[in-house]
Amino acid sequence: MTQPPPPNQPPQGGGYGPPQDEPPQQPQQQGGFGAPQDQQPPQQPGFGAPQGQPTPPPGQPTPPQPPFGAPQAPPQPPQTPAPGYGYPQTPPPAAPQPPAGYGYPQAPQAPQAPQAPGAPQQPQPPQTPAPGYGYPGQPPTPPYGQAPTQPYGQAPTQPYGQQPGYGYPAATVPMQAQAGPAAGGRKFNSQLAIIVAAVVAIALIVGGGVLYAQSGDDGGKKDTAGSSGGTGGGGDGKGDTGGADGTGGTGGTTNAKAVEKAPANPNSKVLFQVPAEKVKSTFSAAGSWLTDKAYVKVGVAEVVGYDLDKGSKLWTIDLPGPVCQASNHATEDNKTAIIYQPKMPTKANPSWGCTEVAGIDLDAGKKLWTETATSGDQAIGFNNVTVSASTVAVGSTSGGAAFDIATGDLLWAPKPTDTCYDSGYGGGPKLVAVRKCGRYGQRQLHIQTIDPKSGKVISEYKMAEGIEYASVVSTEPLVVAADVADSAGDASGISDFFSIDNKTGKLRVRIPAPGDKYAASCDGITKVEECREVAVGNDRLYLPTEEHEGSGEFIDTNEIVSIDLATGKETGQRADAGDDYTLSPLRMDGPNLIAYKRGPYDKGGQVVSIDGSTFKETQLMQNPSTESVMDVERRMQPKNAELLYGQGRLFMSDVYVSDIGASSDKVDYLVIAFGAK
Repeated sequence: MTQPPPPNQPPQGGGYGPPQDEPPQQPQQQGGFGAPQDQQPPQQPGFGAPQGQPTPPPGQPTPPQPPFGAPQAPPQPPQTPAPGYGYPQTPPPAAPQPPAGYGYPQAPQAPQAPQAPGAPQQPQPPQTPAPGYGYPGQPPTPPYGQAPTQPYGQAPTQPYGQQPGYGYPAATVPMQAQAGPAAGGRKFNSQLAIIVAAVVAIALIVGGGVLYAQSGDDGGKKDTAGSSGGTGGGGDGKGDTGGADGTGGTGGTTNAKAVEKAPANPNSKVLFQVPAEKVKSTFSAAGSWLTDKAYVKVGVAEVVGYDLDKGSKLWTIDLPGPVCQASNHATEDNKTAIIYQPKMPTKANPSWGCTEVAGIDLDAGKKLWTETATSGDQAIGFNNVTVSASTVAVGSTSGGAAFDIATGDLLWAPKPTDTCYDSGYGGGPKLVAVRKCGRYGQRQLHIQTIDPKSGKVISEYKMAEGIEYASVVSTEPLVVAADVADSAGDASGISDFFSIDNKTGKLRVRIPAPGDKYAASCDGITKVEECREVAVGNDRLYLPTEEHEGSGEFIDTNEIVSIDLATGKETGQRADAGDDYTLSPLRMDGPNLIAYKRGPYDKGGQVVSIDGSTFKETQLMQNPSTESVMDVERRMQPKNAELLYGQGRLFMSDVYVSDIGASSDKVDYLVIAFGAK
């Protein structure tokens, strides 16, 4: 799976200097939800940077320490895009290789003979690809002049795994029988609010891969819909629409009605552009939502609501420090949540930690409340935030917590006796926890569907040991992704998808997703639910294929295919991008799929609706072919930016604000908005 290009790779920490990331081996955490364990929890780490960070694994160099004011492995300056697919050109000289991303290999790794954790004990029958897709034996092609890097939102360096608090290699802990609800649910303990943060500066941006092996399995590959006995669930929940789904568009929407209609004239015009703020460092700007009243975008230390057509500011929420992360989801009445730093970074304090959790009213344009969780007299930093029902759930390497979105009241927090902890959550129609147990190298991830009010475990699926990081692709139907034993080989964070019955916790089917075949990607570290170029609906998984040669020399193209979540097989449905175009799923629109088409060097992008039954494409938007407009659009592609489409408007936004590559004679834009005429 192709990784996003370096120019839009957001940094970590949201401020001056590099954040201190989670080491692969951490002291056993006490924090976590669920029933107390009998084991005596080990001594918790002190506040600040984790202790005892091990040497990175072979082939992954220790990153250099950047000087003050520079983020860890800062994003490369925007590159002038190539003329486009199908346009002959002389290959330019190779660009310098950037540092490897969180735990991703420097280059695709050759298959190894030993069986890795999570690998099958028995071979799985080969899947028959959709007709006309790809070319046999064609190797994945990394972006020109560089080795594969991490997907959007992924901070640099760290042994495979990705940022702190997001998926972790599973331990060799014996598989338990399917567990029922944890005794007593998840309640707040006044003796220990939450364990000390293991990382002072928390990663800011999103992505991920999730994996889970059925209770008692040998790695999951031989678990199929037939062997697991789970075929129900999925696709019947109310999915997120509009901008509530952020950029992922991963809500199941089988029974919802499509709302996007083809305009009389799909040719669009630029509605407005928002210049990026001038800064002296690099900050996260990830987070955007679309309501009936406003397009809302995160800035450096603010959240701003813009008029949908004019781009004028409707309201601004000023914050004392940089925004670290924002929920992909919002409630039906347009309330959502963010996490941010309490102060702006300084030379003495390059990061204050992402300790502040706030509820935001997107209609009223106001902050509803701000809360923190502490251990002793130290505030704990959180890695990711999501919203489900009326609950704001935040996760970290020290465990997770939850707040009522209207009042900010604490709903649950880790217990002192816990030996496992919730590293993060997937939100939207359901609330799903990625719970981590065991030490590094002996890790086991539990994928738990939980009650958003009480934290009570409804169902649980235990992944195979040795899987360190996982991402929630969709919570209804429940689909997770993971790079098992680093076998993806392309920094996409995905080697397999796992279709799980969230009512019973049984594995429906495990779906292999070779990196040289499919182009989706997941972060898996900073945000448990940040996967790109993938959508789930109609009880199917929609994936783009890798680009391959089209009808002529120097002409590339790709397709979007669908995979049945009950059988794990491609359905035969295929949407062709066409010569010189590349298709990327954005989100579901009822039973239909909304996708973005990147155009050739002389054409603007398109938005299309793909019928869920016939796979017929309907053009919703054709963007201008003006060079200055295309230059901005090309910098904000689905692999590394946020794209929201709704009611005839497309909003494309960057996920960071930086002084890297900035120039006095050129305007860098944070947002560009298009509207059909």
